[in-house]
Order: sequence, then C-alpha cells, then structure tokens
Amino acid sequence: MELPAPLRRAIEDALAETPLDALRRAGETLSQRYRAETRDGRLHIGDDLRARAYVAARMPATYAAIREAMAQTAGARPDLAPRSLLDVGAGPGTVLWAAADAFDGLCAATLLEASDPIRRMAERLAGGAFAFAPAFVAGDARKALAAAAPADLVTLSYVLDEVSPEEGRRLVAELWGRTQGVLIIVEPGTPAGWRRILAARAQLLAGGAHLVAPCPHHEACPVAAPDWCHFARRLPRSRLHRLVKGGEAPFEDEKFAYLAVARTPAPGPRARILSMPRGGGGRISLKLCRDDGALEERVVSRRDGEAFKAARRAMWGGAF
Repeated sequence: MELPAPLRRAIEDALAETPLDALRRAGETLSQRYRAETRDGRLHIGDDLRARAYVAARMPATYAAIREAMAQTAGARPDLAPRSLLDVGAGPGTVLWAAADAFDGLCAATLLEASDPIRRMAERLAGGAFAFAPAFVAGDARKALAAAAPADLVTLSYVLDEVSPEEGRRLVAELWGRTQGVLIIVEPGTPAGWRRILAARAQLLAGGAHLVAPCPHHEACPVAAPDWCHFARRLPRSRLHRLVKGGEAPFEDEKFAYLAVARTPAPGPRARILSMPRGGGGRISLKLCRDDGALEERVVSRRDGEAFKAARRAMWGGAF
C-alpha cells in the first residue's frame, strides 16, 4: 500500500531542507510518546520539527492502515459513495488522502486538528492536490465539532489513544450524531487499541448503529484475551522512511484495529479472516470470525474446489 505519488512528492519537498539527524531524534521522541500512550496535557506534535518527523516516520504507515480499513468497508458496503468527509484529529491530512483515493465522488472535506504545526503541514501537503478545497479547522475537536456539518463519511483515526475513556465516549457519540452514512474508527493494532474499539463498538450498537466491518455479526466479540482482533498492512519504505526510522528492511507491517458502522443495514461478509492464512501440502488453514458470532479454524483442501481457490487468494483481514 504505497502513498499516492502526489503526496509522496509533496512530503519530499516539505522535508528537503530538514537535517536527517533532527528528523530522526524528533521521530524517536514521537515514537516513545505514542508507544507509552502519554497523556500529559501536551500535544504530541507541538512544533514544526515534530510535524516533519511525523510525516516522514508515521504518515506512510497510518495511510496504509486507514486506506485498508476503507477498502474493507467499501467491500462490505458496495453502495458506499460518500461525497462529504468529516475527519477529527486530522493530523497531516492522512484520512483526506486515503478517502480521495478510495472514493472517486468525494467533493468536500472538513478536517479538525488542534495542533497548529501538523495542521499547517496538512495544508501544505494538500495545496492544489484536490479538485475541491478541503476546510482545515483549528482548535479543540469537541468545540470545533459544535459547528461542523454532518457528513457522508465521518472518521476518527489514531485519536482515542490520546484521550481519556470518558472523553472518547463523548467524542464517539458526537461523531455518530454527525454521521449521515458511515463512521470509521481506526486505532493502533495493540491489545489496548482493540479494547478501545470494543468499547466504541458496544456504545455504537447501543445507539442503533449497524456494523459494516470488520465484524460480520452483531453478537458479542468472540475473541478473548490474551488474543485480540487486529489486522496488518504491509507498506514499502522509501529511502527517507528507512533513514528516519533507522531500519534496514525495505518494508514494514502496520498493525491496526478498526470499526466501521452505518446508519442503515446491509448484507455483510459471511466471515472475516482474523490472521495470516497458513498453507502447505494442498491445505490452507483459516482463522475465521463467522456471521453467527463464532470463531472457527477452517481447513480448506484441494478437494474443496472453488473454496480452495478462494482460500489461496485470501488475505488477513479479508472477507471469506
């Protein structure tokens, strides 16, 4: 899952004059805060250098996760054709780029972001890139939401880990109130991120939402700790990405958890693949979450004909 070429060029231009060592140090500081889920009243991205470091080190991975969540949502909901987007905690505009790539009909976007440095970066990256003019709104998300219009597609990505559980519940409720079509929430693919997704799932179901993805059912989640429901998307690393991250591998796997809910019901997948398919000797093993709310370890062999062909094409996170 690569960044769109115009975005890749815009990032390279934005970072051209920034020393690599400075980007690396700022990136390490950001990573420590994100991994620790630090909530000390300060914004993670509080200056221009951290904004540049985030774009270099984290934006490619978050783009891959968000774009995959949108792809799976669209696959489960073929009628999804949003024209308007409302994104809270927009960062450098990652959701905007993913949504514009996923949905051809998008023609309006409102993006709320409290950090001035990363919002300025978002405006710079998006400058002249779209057929419409995205609206970048400053200030606290909940206050800015009071003036925000409803949208066909509402998104909240990598935000719930930065607020308290109570703030998260209020934010989810307000976003659902502004959702005309589909609400997508994305969190890090950690046990803690999954628990936040579970809490949002329960809250939204109680509020009348219909699950779109990844869940193929409305029953209680059958996944039990120490396991957790998450997915992964592989993305290539650019030379700059490798240098800032201090890594040798030409790719990385971004693990994420997500939830998509809609105002109206629609037929969903019969099952969702919850881990990497395992194959060998003409057999493929799939870990499935079924539409009746049960987990299943299904083994498909060559004798199963079309099911085996489908299993050979199957991917972690896909429908089956």
